[in-house]
Amino acid sequence: MNPLIKKSLLIGLLVIIADQALKIWVKTHMYIGESSYLNWDWSFSWFQLTFIENPGMAFGLKLEGEIGKYILSIFRIIAIIGLIIFIGWMIKKKKPTTGFVICLSLITAGAIGNLLDSMFYGMFFGASGYSANQIADFMPADGGYASFLQGKVVDMLYFPIIDTTLPDWMPFKGGEHFVFFSPIFNIADSAVCVGTFAMILFQKRIFPKSDEEVSEDLKEKEI
Repeated sequence: MNPLIKKSLLIGLLVIIADQALKIWVKTHMYIGESSYLNWDWSFSWFQLTFIENPGMAFGLKLEGEIGKYILSIFRIIAIIGLIIFIGWMIKKKKPTTGFVICLSLITAGAIGNLLDSMFYGMFFGASGYSANQIADFMPADGGYASFLQGKVVDMLYFPIIDTTLPDWMPFKGGEHFVFFSPIFNIADSAVCVGTFAMILFQKRIFPKSDEEVSEDLKEKEI
């Protein structure tokens, strides 16, 4: 097997396994809104596990109703299949850099991780509630909380680096509660963001060169 294919598969499996392991633990041990800092006396307030469920896309965006959810899930499936085919084609037909393959593998694995929630969590888990006696069960006797492709994405990673009250003298926002970096996300989201930002920041090193660029580089070395 091509070494790049092995790296791609290994990275993808590691991201998906880590993502799903943490999601399953959170889903079966925490109730919605529970925070590791507030309820477990965790000393690191800037890093918390805070359980929420996201019914749609990133940043809370969503398409309304069951039809919207089906459309979103089908779009994800098509996009993931396209990414997998593209990675395979690049490795076999082109000469991609290792960084390029790693970035695409992170993005694809992250997309798969969140798709698994939408596909199966509604079928395999009970509904999570907002109190300690409403923690979800795995494979409940009365069935899951939703049908195929209707599950909610589990989010839990929360990094409130600055959590304070703004001074009264500040115009417009004085005296209000302020949190810097308030999104709650998961490992799959992190993989997508890391892969995307790495491509942008290191594009000159990551993106494979065309045949013409390779030929030019060889000519320059000969000169």
